[in-house]
Amino acid sequence: MDAITTRSKPPYLLGLICLIPLVGAFAGLGLLLYGLLVYKDKWLSIIGAAGILWTVLIYSSLFYAGTHASVFKKGFENISQMQLNSLVKDIEFYKLSHGQYPDRLEQLKEDDPLAPINDPSKGMNTKGISYFNYEKMGDKYLLFSSGQDGIPNTRDDLFPKVTITDSTKIGLIKQH
Repeated sequence: MDAITTRSKPPYLLGLICLIPLVGAFAGLGLLLYGLLVYKDKWLSIIGAAGILWTVLIYSSLFYAGTHASVFKKGFENISQMQLNSLVKDIEFYKLSHGQYPDRLEQLKEDDPLAPINDPSKGMNTKGISYFNYEKMGDKYLLFSSGQDGIPNTRDDLFPKVTITDSTKIGLIKQH
């Protein structure tokens, strides 16, 4: 028999790899091309196209959930709260090191490149860089997150939750 006239059965089972998001898109592309160009098999091409569409569907769903689902929004809010609490320590340490509070949060990056000055509370809805709200007021400072809406001084604002036993030793102006 001639090798050209004898064809093996198309690798339909490879279509199972298409169920793995991202990897499945590449496998789907390969199966689609094999179905169209090598095997000239309509079902293998359909399996390949379905693998690509599956990855698009999964990632689109994750993106939509990340921007609209309340459980994701609450998660970003929790992260923001933890970072605010940590940021108070960074600001106070800055004062110990430099003798005064920073004029702006970006100055904290000079001593600690990992200082959490970016506000994650808006989640994936953030366009550009969004910093926590910080205002130095003499020997005190105000620090808070604008929350989900990104508008300062609204109901969804987040403030640091730190226990202050002696308010003369810390410059944070507590609000609620």
